[in-house]
Amino acid sequence: MDPHRLPAFPSLDELERLIFHEKRGNCVPVFIQLPADLITPVIAYLRIAHNSKYSFLLESVIAGENVARYSFIGADPFKLIKVGPNEAIQGDPMLALERELAVYKYVKIPQVPTFTGGAIGYVAYDAVQHFEPKTARPLEDNLGIPEAVFMLADTLLIYDHLFQNIKVVSHVFCPENSTPSNLAFIYQTAVSKVRRLARAMVSPTTPEVPQPPITLGNASTSNVGKDGYQRFVTILKKHIVGGDIIQAVPSQRLSRPTLLHPFNAYRRLRQVNPSPYMFYLDCGDLQIVGASPETLCKVEGNKVYNHAIAGTTKRGETAEEDERLGQELLNSEKDRAEHIMLVDLARNDVNRVCQPKTVKVDHLMRLEKFSHVIHLTSQVSGMLREGLTRFDAFRSIFPAGTVSGAPKIKAIELVYGLEQERRGIYAGGVGRFDFADDAMDTCIAIRTMLFKDGVAYLQAGGGIVHDSVEEDEFNETINKLKGNVRALEDAEREWSSFSLVITAENGLCRLLA
Repeated sequence: MDPHRLPAFPSLDELERLIFHEKRGNCVPVFIQLPADLITPVIAYLRIAHNSKYSFLLESVIAGENVARYSFIGADPFKLIKVGPNEAIQGDPMLALERELAVYKYVKIPQVPTFTGGAIGYVAYDAVQHFEPKTARPLEDNLGIPEAVFMLADTLLIYDHLFQNIKVVSHVFCPENSTPSNLAFIYQTAVSKVRRLARAMVSPTTPEVPQPPITLGNASTSNVGKDGYQRFVTILKKHIVGGDIIQAVPSQRLSRPTLLHPFNAYRRLRQVNPSPYMFYLDCGDLQIVGASPETLCKVEGNKVYNHAIAGTTKRGETAEEDERLGQELLNSEKDRAEHIMLVDLARNDVNRVCQPKTVKVDHLMRLEKFSHVIHLTSQVSGMLREGLTRFDAFRSIFPAGTVSGAPKIKAIELVYGLEQERRGIYAGGVGRFDFADDAMDTCIAIRTMLFKDGVAYLQAGGGIVHDSVEEDEFNETINKLKGNVRALEDAEREWSSFSLVITAENGLCRLLA
């Protein structure tokens, strides 16, 4: 298949009508379509991200059982934004992102009714100190990562699982001084980007990521240890009894040396823990691998969504046991009480930025089945108030109550006082901010691994209430970490049985048993 023979949509005449005659906006997606019945999202990523320093793959499995319609794959962003104490840009990362995206007046086209480009990246938990200054305090920075990284992508792949095709998309962006006379050049530039990316997609070879030999048996080290975590629980219980807080969420972080390529860890994780938010972000100096079940902040048409997940039990061995365990979870007074409290917190966060009459609980304490567990979930939504933006919604909800506590600000202050170090990506947000100014989708960075300088970092916490048992709470964090630890260990064993061979002919990596 020759991508140069495939038609591009919309046509140049259609673009001129949308931008200059109807004045709909200045940013319009342009695409060609390829068949994808012989291509997977992993293959697509490997083909376009080869030799790229920055890249991403976003996937989704709804309720643990149904593949979402779209996957998004990109590489070589046209710009990178880093925000943090040691970066050129400092302070509130939403301000920097809002400035960058403000120039785009996106025009939606019916042929591509989904995300086509914008910013993809993460916001670390510690950015809360800019959103809620009362939480700011000196903390150890043992990870040394930016508070936020955004990849600005105007050319990417949209993998449509329903119709088994790939739309290769770029954008026609016309700055203020553009005229119909130079639209043709801008259009051809965008179409050339699309065809160049499409050529990589129809390549007969699929390069593997470079995987050096792996040493098995590396141990994980906790940043606080069992005694330290249990001390957190004891102190927080005293604050609960004293009336300072109702709940708080301390955490512990495991660090584990590994030579496993992070993308090979992602390939394993997506097999063993399919989740609503699965992501691989290669941010150059660090990589993020995750399978999160929980929405942080989603905006569609200026409607804000927030999910609350609290209450968990394992999946049953049979359909009957599955049903029984789900009903036991639904009838648990402790889990219901904790869940209602977090729904109230989510409703308050949404209400801060939405029209009060539109804020509602769309569904309450629904049983949702994932690959290994059953969760109690609820959804809160509302329409943004006039004059507020998706960035305001993100600030209001961030971080989620399920990873901070209630009252949120006081809980964050107390937990920071115990942990004494930056959390980094854990409990922050990962996702996309569209060129369209009324759309974004981010998840809570839980069940997420950070890879940096040959070390994998995994972190988990748990909600502490007045009757929490110290050892049980410590064990809960270990159980939450087991899924990612197991995926990492399984991937190491699998890839240690292969040898890396570099073909001299084309410099591509392939794996031979």
